[in-house]
Amino acid sequence: MRPRSVTLLDVARAAGVSRATVARVINGDGYVGEETRSRVEAAVQATGYRPNVVARGLRTQRSYTIGHIVLEIGANPFFTHVVRAVEGEALANGYKTFLFNHKGNTADERLAVESFIERRVDAVIFTYAQDAANIALLRAAAMPVVQIERQRTGDTSAVLVDNPAGVRMAMRHLIGLGHRRIAFIGGDPALYPHARIQPRSIEEERLDTYRDCLREAGIDPDPDLVRLGRYIKLGADGSDSEGYRHTRDLLALAERPTALFVGTDMLATGALQALYEARLRVPDDIALVGFDDTLAPHLAPKLTSVAQPMAELGLTAFQLALAAIEDPRSAPRVVTLAPHLVVRQSTAPPSGSTRPADPPAREGEIASRQTV
Repeated sequence: MRPRSVTLLDVARAAGVSRATVARVINGDGYVGEETRSRVEAAVQATGYRPNVVARGLRTQRSYTIGHIVLEIGANPFFTHVVRAVEGEALANGYKTFLFNHKGNTADERLAVESFIERRVDAVIFTYAQDAANIALLRAAAMPVVQIERQRTGDTSAVLVDNPAGVRMAMRHLIGLGHRRIAFIGGDPALYPHARIQPRSIEEERLDTYRDCLREAGIDPDPDLVRLGRYIKLGADGSDSEGYRHTRDLLALAERPTALFVGTDMLATGALQALYEARLRVPDDIALVGFDDTLAPHLAPKLTSVAQPMAELGLTAFQLALAAIEDPRSAPRVVTLAPHLVVRQSTAPPSGSTRPADPPAREGEIASRQTV
């Protein structure tokens, strides 16, 4: 015979309170005194009570699940960090997450959207969305949507990153060290369609800010020092191949750069391979700065990198989704988070320079938040 499940009444009897009081504690709904709350929580622990999620869903008309559609969790550690943050915050709030990788395929993304509608998930988070039509399908089903880092449409909540601020910190660091031939390896705006929800795409923001920082320092941007392409090649062996190829091209210039600013840590791993093959030392012969701060602490030398607020991206996205679930009539919100620069061993003044290096930025520096 199957053992009888522990009920709300069992917990109430163990704590010496009413079932209604136990329900208020478990659901976080209504005032309960601290001493009573402690007794109920102890009784829940002692009896091994587990809430009936199905029954709770019937009462609240929720499934207590969130769909998370991701580009490709294995393509870049950035996605892994964001996914874990969403999952952790969901669990802390009594929710579970369903994960789907679309690998850049709009048909697969559509399949994920249809599946989540059939499952009646309470909201869907995109990191990132491929097709605006798929978002429209969710909106037609009255399902809250949150977009992370890239916006395909402007009618949902979103969590973005202040990319110009990140590029500016990295460039000012390199220029402050005395570098004037600073190469840029990043995403090609032409390869990443932009819905024009924001004035510029991420790729345009980064490239424009790189050039602006050079001009502010009295340095004419050199087109030969800019190498654009894809950040990763989905499904290809070695996502770092792009960084390797671009760095090889830069080293072949008649006057090679003294510093590289690279759009992701994944690209930076390819750059390090090319520099190693060329028998160039980092940072003695060439300085290197990455973006994301995912692999940076694990490379040799440890990489100076612009740290994306990945955990906060996931946490904030879930909180925006939860707010929309609890108040379907609330207006969409856009939250912009600030990155910060973590200085490690991969940057130094140009070879032959006597200028002292800038003091290192503090690891763990708290990113600020701006709500728009």
